[in-house]
Amino acid sequence: MKKFHAEKKLGYTLVELLVVIAIIGILIGMLLPAMQMVREAARRTECGNHLRQMAIGVHHFESALQEFPTSFDTAAAATVRGSWSIHGKILPLMEQGNAANLIDLTLDWHDQVDSGVPPLGVPVYTCPSDAAAGLRYKNQSPYVHSTSYGFNLGSWFLFDPVTGETGDGAFRVSEGTRMATIVDGTSNTLMASEVRSFTSYLRNDTNISSQIPLTANHFQSVAPTSVELKLGNSKSENSGHTVWCDGRVHHTGFTTVFRPNTQVLYTHDGVTYDIDYNSQQEGRDLNRPTYAAVTARSFHPVGVNIARMDGSVAFIAESIDLSIWRALGTADGREINTILP
Repeated sequence: MKKFHAEKKLGYTLVELLVVIAIIGILIGMLLPAMQMVREAARRTECGNHLRQMAIGVHHFESALQEFPTSFDTAAAATVRGSWSIHGKILPLMEQGNAANLIDLTLDWHDQVDSGVPPLGVPVYTCPSDAAAGLRYKNQSPYVHSTSYGFNLGSWFLFDPVTGETGDGAFRVSEGTRMATIVDGTSNTLMASEVRSFTSYLRNDTNISSQIPLTANHFQSVAPTSVELKLGNSKSENSGHTVWCDGRVHHTGFTTVFRPNTQVLYTHDGVTYDIDYNSQQEGRDLNRPTYAAVTARSFHPVGVNIARMDGSVAFIAESIDLSIWRALGTADGREINTILP
């Protein structure tokens, strides 16, 4: 009589399967941070390339007109609602000639929103790591677009409408600087830096002080009744660096009052915001001067991308010595040995 034996079945036990799943989970957990680091490194590189293109555009502008573009234009003894930014003035040099042909740089950009240019998202003007970047709407229609880059307007003081005196940065209100203005050397002077779009800020302070802030909590004492508050829970309220076409410092500039990525905190109604400060909007008052603490900020770890006035680009650590950072913000401070890496 033949004996039949049941065939032995091959397979995995539940315990073995769980172990394999656990190992795969661990490997994925190890791999994901590495992938994120690679992606961030690529975004940081792309961001630096944007600044390099902007620097080239600025230098082409200077080559054509023998002076660098002004940050904001305002006539003597007259208020100005809006003036085109440096970003706007170099549009033709950013491969945006078609957009440039639709606007008139001598006229207020507010009156040219229907041209479609102010709401235009120029790719070079946005850092790929700035997730908040995008459109601002007005009456449910596209109004303006943000930017992730600001130009160097100096160390604190920007403009006095009474005397016409301007700041110490590479770019100035109603005054086109020249190569000869960059006494500190183009490799020792900042041209542009990253900033964060949709930044909260304070503006038009009735208690303006010429004293440069010594600490990042300097503005905690500013009374909400003495200043316009541009902060809140929506994009329309946190509107700093949301108008790439506007030349005012809180939209398309930065100053070196604080080191990069410094948190400048201001608490209002129990909510704390990381803010910028513009004592008086350029061109909006005939008597009050403009001082600004508009901080270079990025979404990259430990620092910001910057462009120098010689056109080169570098990544600057947020731990940079404040005195060096401020020296790099001046065009004619005659500091020495402040060369960037």
